[in-house]
Amino acid sequence: QVQLKESGGGLVQPGGSLTLSCAASGRTFSSYAMGWLRQAPGKEREFIAAIRRGGGSTYYADSVKGRFTISRDNAKNTVDLQLNSLKPEDTAVYYCVADSFYERLRRGAGDYWGQGTQVTVSS
Repeated sequence: QVQLKESGGGLVQPGGSLTLSCAASGRTFSSYAMGWLRQAPGKEREFIAAIRRGGGSTYYADSVKGRFTISRDNAKNTVDLQLNSLKPEDTAVYYCVADSFYERLRRGAGDYWGQGTQVTVSS
């Protein structure tokens, strides 16, 4: 069991950067693979990034690879997403997601979701 809360969203200009943070509660945080997914109104849900419970392996969607970085700190019960070189098409609600299986995160699913945080990229 884990509860998730995202923060750090906002308005940023194209080419800018932003850091999203997800704070988790629960004693078993380190048992979960973590990920970030995004959803824009009227568009399909999109997998962005995932990190395995030990933090040693990461996975990225082709659309963000090289621009976004996922990391976790199991001691602090947090997972972050660093967004660089932002584009208008990155505009979406970003969700922190937890699941026992990282493969499920890569399919756009998960057992536990945060409330989401809005990222808007506009000049």
